[in-house]
Amino acid sequence: MKLGTLKGSGRDGRLVVVSRDLAWCTDAGHIAPTLQAALDQWDRLAPQLELLATDLEHEVVPRERFHERDALAPLPRAYQWADGSAYVNHVQLVRQARGAEMPESFWTDPLMYQGASDEMLSPRSPIPLPDEAWGCDLEAEVVVVTDDVPQGITAEEARDHILLVGLVNDVSLRNLIPGELGKGFGFLQSKPASALSPVFVTPEALGDRFRDGKLHGALKVDLNGQPFGRADAGVDMTFDFGTLIAHLAKTRNIGPGSIIGSGTVSNRDSDGGPGRPIAQGGLGYSCIAEVRTVETIRDGKAATAFLKRGDTVRIWMDDESGHPIFGVIEQTVAAA
Repeated sequence: MKLGTLKGSGRDGRLVVVSRDLAWCTDAGHIAPTLQAALDQWDRLAPQLELLATDLEHEVVPRERFHERDALAPLPRAYQWADGSAYVNHVQLVRQARGAEMPESFWTDPLMYQGASDEMLSPRSPIPLPDEAWGCDLEAEVVVVTDDVPQGITAEEARDHILLVGLVNDVSLRNLIPGELGKGFGFLQSKPASALSPVFVTPEALGDRFRDGKLHGALKVDLNGQPFGRADAGVDMTFDFGTLIAHLAKTRNIGPGSIIGSGTVSNRDSDGGPGRPIAQGGLGYSCIAEVRTVETIRDGKAATAFLKRGDTVRIWMDDESGHPIFGVIEQTVAAA
């Protein structure tokens, strides 16, 4: 089942069930007015939504064209947005570039921060950039949405609390990060609003593509119309989503509608070294910071610039037929 949100009477939009090919949708307001309302009563409402999805595929309910350009974020605002760093290869490369040793615990204890979730950008929203000197970067990631998760849950148990899967462009302002981390109190201004994919999908609908708490397949990124990243989200993921959720739930309960991110998807090269650009036969990168890191390691300095106004970013994942599973995040950097 695929779920999306279109404009409605309130800030949280209106819930729609979307067809498997993303061509059509049907209003789900008689079941739940918003996605958050559905998540709040998922056990009772999910079977009704599944039946509606089946009726939509059989064309026996009223339907309308689903245009991704009209879609809001599936959760226009969320009670929680916690982003991990499950691809430790990415962390290791960044630290290597600046000559910093990586603690051994990074391989066993996930990194995670809590981001701002009062505004989640729609998949076609511009990336607002008041100042190019801030070092704007894209970050292509996978996200999951949970139901109620009890404190102290195990990683294996936590996998059963994943209700939906999607994609995110977790925008970072790289040149603001060092000053904030230097204060010893974490990210804030350097992590503006993130954009979500047009639809979220149930794990069951993803089939074997979502297994062992990981989404498998090439996470595709184009930058200014050119292939930039094709890393496989199921490869080199040190911490699966069950582990990330359990990490967050160590000291608290997690409420329904919480969004948990994977962190930047990152693969090592086939020879075990840092990844190579796609033009050189590699899988490319899911953020600019990583290619700049590889350039620093190999050439002594970074050459690739961060995002400028007018730059375009495209993030998606195709199914076996070459059609986007979650729709496409397609954004242009613009003045705020």
